Amino acid sequence: MLAAVLESDDHQRLYMGLSLLVSAASEGRGARALLGFGALTAFFAPARARHVAPAEREPFAQTFEALRDTALELCTVHACAAAAQATGADTTRLAGVISTPQFLREVADAELIFV
Repeated sequence: MLAAVLESDDHQRLYMGLSLLVSAASEGRGARALLGFGALTAFFAPARARHVAPAEREPFAQTFEALRDTALELCTVHACAAAAQATGADTTRLAGVISTPQFLREVADAELIFV
């Protein structure tokens, strides 16, 4: 299993984390993510891409949205309980809300990445 703690609000960093999760899931591995404060607020927001050429920003945003939606289909994506409470983010499209300690217990044997 691949597990990711996604904290960054940088869409380019989130793109890479989601790419790893979706790749793992498409190969039949379990894939789980926990969205922290930054990632939770950025996850459903319009994608921003500071390091992408201006002409490529709209295609990047579309690709990010497609990748995010694929991750929601293939992976188990939870919101961090503290982040969900503090930000008031809409978590209805996610698998649920979970505490960080619980998430870590549930993925104890997984390969863990932090973005």
